[in-house]
Amino acid sequence: MWHEFEKAYVNRDPCKIPINAYDSLVAAAPFEHSKTLFWSKTKNLVRDLTKNRDDVNLEKTLLGSVLDGLTWCGKMGSRETFTKGCPEWKECENNPPRSFWKRLSTAFADFAREDVTVILDGSIDTPFDPESTFATIEVKRIKYPKVKSLTVVIVPQKSNCNIESLKALKSALVQGITYNCKEVTKAQIKKCSSDPKRPIGKCW
Repeated sequence: MWHEFEKAYVNRDPCKIPINAYDSLVAAAPFEHSKTLFWSKTKNLVRDLTKNRDDVNLEKTLLGSVLDGLTWCGKMGSRETFTKGCPEWKECENNPPRSFWKRLSTAFADFAREDVTVILDGSIDTPFDPESTFATIEVKRIKYPKVKSLTVVIVPQKSNCNIESLKALKSALVQGITYNCKEVTKAQIKKCSSDPKRPIGKCW
């Protein structure tokens, strides 16, 4: 698997790594069927919630758990992997980690089945951020009839289930997928995180 990983970016311009460079790596680490949980700007909350549960977010997959938080790149004329001197996340669109996470997000959304959930940040005006990975990749890849429903869980502060941002999310869903929205306090989610035997669906 290390070979599949390195061949995506070694001896390449670190700002010109296409998303499909990671195709063989992703294929080498297929997902196992489990309940799918997406997130946008709620990473730490979701990490704690899924820690001791079967529910899976992107960072709990095999590749996601290994590469979460890491930086890497190659350089033209070199067969080495570098962890320093690499492009910053926003420095160029197609840097190695950014392309990897886009590719993994695509595969993760393609694998989603039945009833899926997304936890969004209600402390901002646009919890369904049109520039987020969830909006630009994942929502577009979840398809009916593989996916039956999407439950949006929003931690209400500035935003709630009735805002325009979430109406845009509902409109973006493929026809046939049932849309639900739940307003759940951070205290409720933390309480549920401390009780891993309780199914996530029962938390709200």
